[in-house]
Amino acid sequence: MLELDDQQKAARDWFETLRDRICAQFEKIERETGSDARFTYTSWDRTDTSDGPGGGGVRGHMAGKVFEKVGVNVSTVGGQFSPEFAKNIPGASDDPSFFATGISIVAHMANPHVPAVHMNTRFLATTRRWFGGGADLNPAIPYDEDTEAFHARLRAACAAHDPTFYPRFSKWADEYFWLPHRGLPRGAGGIFYDYLEGHFDAHFAFTKDVGEAFLDIVPQIVRKRLGTKFDDEDLERLLEFRGRYVEFNLLYDRGTLFGLKTGGNVDAILMSLPPLAKWR
Repeated sequence: MLELDDQQKAARDWFETLRDRICAQFEKIERETGSDARFTYTSWDRTDTSDGPGGGGVRGHMAGKVFEKVGVNVSTVGGQFSPEFAKNIPGASDDPSFFATGISIVAHMANPHVPAVHMNTRFLATTRRWFGGGADLNPAIPYDEDTEAFHARLRAACAAHDPTFYPRFSKWADEYFWLPHRGLPRGAGGIFYDYLEGHFDAHFAFTKDVGEAFLDIVPQIVRKRLGTKFDDEDLERLLEFRGRYVEFNLLYDRGTLFGLKTGGNVDAILMSLPPLAKWR
């Protein structure tokens, strides 16, 4: 068992509570369409390279009528970074000890008109401590009103804390969720932030509001689009779009790299990949 201090416990408990609420809301949408799909939960333990306690997590997975594949994962891990990887992490170059807890959600939809969505928020501690995360909308068939509603909700969450947050973090998302080899964005953007440190209570409150914003706006968009009729051409667009999503997550995503470099559960790390994708 990892020994956690008050800040680490508070962050872990919030991520676990948010997981439960998101899963309940997604299951409710399935119920509304006549589906009995439910999340299954799989616990996993991590062995640290130092042979000390490594923590672990819980993978939540559901395959349903609306959510073709959705993963909602929470992990709480700790130990020591490898010397090579520690050089890339703030505060770890001299002392490789680390702690990390967070939640990660990726939902791939059965209907091409319902956008895929992603959200991840996390708290990390080395000799420094910070929050990071983000959320973005990934429509295969974009609707301007959905993109505007998603951004408006995130803008409101940011504005409640700092007027510079949304301009900074939406720009960061545009730069981060970008496929340089294709010269294309991964989706319709959102926010991305990292290294919010020095004011635990304020930055924790902001991170909570990012989670609340996601929980509020995503079910609204899903319910709005889930009954839209689609054809084979729409499905082709969805599968090709998912191919770009796979490319980003395997080549550029920080969470994927962090999980693999720290001995995380491979199934949990790769839960972001869609069940089906296509390349021409």
